[in-house]
Amino acid sequence: MCGIVAYLGKKVAQPILIEGLKRLEYRGYDSAGVALLDGGAIKVKKTSGRINALEEILDEPAPSDSLGIGHTRWATHGQPNTVNAHPHLDYTGKIAVVHNGIIENYATLKTWLQNEGADFASETDTEVVANLIAYFYAKEDQAPGQNKFEWAVQQALRELHGTYGLAILCSDFPDTLIGAKKGSPLILGVGSSEYILASDAAAIVEHTTQAIYLADNEMVTVTPDAFHTKTIDNVTITKDLKQIEFSLEQIELGGFQHHMLKEIFEQPDVLSTCMDGRIDRLNNRIKLGGIASYLRELTRTKRLIMTACGTAFHAGLVGEFLFEQLARIPTETEYASEFRYRNPIIEDQTVVIAISQSGETADTLAAVEQAKERGATVLGIVNVVGSSIARATDAGIYLHVGPEIGVASTKAFTAQVTVLAMLAIELGRRRHISSNDADRYIHELSQIPDKISSILDQSDHIKEIAAANLNEENWLFLGRGFNYPVALEGALKLKEISYIHAEGLPAAEMKHGPIALIVDGMPAVFIATAGPQYDKIMGNIEEVRARGGKIIVVATKGDENIKKHADHLIAVPQTPELFQPLLTVLPLQLLAYHAAVLRGHDVDKPRNLAKSVTVE
Repeated sequence: MCGIVAYLGKKVAQPILIEGLKRLEYRGYDSAGVALLDGGAIKVKKTSGRINALEEILDEPAPSDSLGIGHTRWATHGQPNTVNAHPHLDYTGKIAVVHNGIIENYATLKTWLQNEGADFASETDTEVVANLIAYFYAKEDQAPGQNKFEWAVQQALRELHGTYGLAILCSDFPDTLIGAKKGSPLILGVGSSEYILASDAAAIVEHTTQAIYLADNEMVTVTPDAFHTKTIDNVTITKDLKQIEFSLEQIELGGFQHHMLKEIFEQPDVLSTCMDGRIDRLNNRIKLGGIASYLRELTRTKRLIMTACGTAFHAGLVGEFLFEQLARIPTETEYASEFRYRNPIIEDQTVVIAISQSGETADTLAAVEQAKERGATVLGIVNVVGSSIARATDAGIYLHVGPEIGVASTKAFTAQVTVLAMLAIELGRRRHISSNDADRYIHELSQIPDKISSILDQSDHIKEIAAANLNEENWLFLGRGFNYPVALEGALKLKEISYIHAEGLPAAEMKHGPIALIVDGMPAVFIATAGPQYDKIMGNIEEVRARGGKIIVVATKGDENIKKHADHLIAVPQTPELFQPLLTVLPLQLLAYHAAVLRGHDVDKPRNLAKSVTVE
């Protein structure tokens, strides 16, 4: 959550901060602000609302302003108003802080600091950080021959419980920027005589493709000539420069109205990239280099646990079905937010697979740490290279689908399912299925990108379906087998961006209660593709029709029988049931997108949501 950007260099800082915040706005858009160091004083401008509201109140940038910090907020503590917007100053006006994360012991620290004479202006936990640094900064005589600004930051960080990504200024140090990380991402872009500190590489990539990735309990002190990294306990560490793995072009709209639509339409190409080099068509083998040294352990495993949140959880459910059917491995999928607080049973030869687009999801990261403590081998499936989950797991597989800017995940879901399918085929080949079956599945999986393209050609038709049902405020999404997780994902997409109440259900469960919700004209989206449960789901369709529901069906191309049962029909190409989620989810992504646009909503910045959930 929240977007942080800071700049130190030879250029004017304010335009760079604003440009960076715009690229990070998908991380939070409740309020925004900047702090610039000019003439020995910190100037703060902030407001509720989005970046364009901030731009309207900014002064003309001063040529001497070459150091500054900025923030776009997703509110945790305190209402999303101007007072609670970041940056926050300490009560002396010397320290400015922007923060991503949650300080869990802020209430205790706030009471103590107030007793020590500190004043507070906001309701946020972040203001505690600024005042705590100021408290130690005032005790400069205790700094042991060290830069007192850096020392004060270190002392403060040792008192904080919770998570943070921080960028910090001090008016007494007009050429110094400090960043620190624990549980929230922070990256330092290293350019030619300039540095950009940010919570996401999207704010950096226009200026440099070289960066360092801070790990937990690490900090970086940046001056015009160099940067120095150390732990918060003042132990010097060396960080290697890494190449940012995507380009500026990949985060631009490229002619599309919204990032979400762009990312939906990117799926044929990005899934081809995801499979490229991993599907050996000559020998009909799957090669997953990131986990190659763990394949024997995976082959012998007695139990798999998938853990994830949101859309990634739905991908994990598809993976559960894939692993059990192809590899005959008992598999369960757990919400990471529940897994981390239970007392999970981790037996010998249990493998845990954590799934996250950003690789920074706080609950999933905590689940990883718990699984490791209990002795499990933990693998990761993430998109962002160098992310916290990628570093915390024993090994893993990158999605390689490029940055996903749209808050509602689309291409990451299909890539996660694709990676899980490749892994399931390979484990199946080693454990259960014949080489001929493995060859057939590999061939079918490699055809998916071309089949997706034919679904995207129906975007206008799907828009018409959305328009015809635009005023309905309650929807059902129903599927069986492999398409049950797709029903969940379709309902989630509609809720996320169009604010329509929707429920995803196994179609057979409708009779056990939810059928009471059906009223005349209520849309019910059925995923009724060819497969072993086709006749059963046809019966479910008739049950809804008999009660006046409006039937929207995603069906296999060429199915003439189903036309007479549907008010609206969307056709998808034939593919084995195991891979149908990779096709059937596309119409539901487009349906949600068009419904949101037609209802006048900001698709890329949906209400109350942010892209990377780095707080609990």
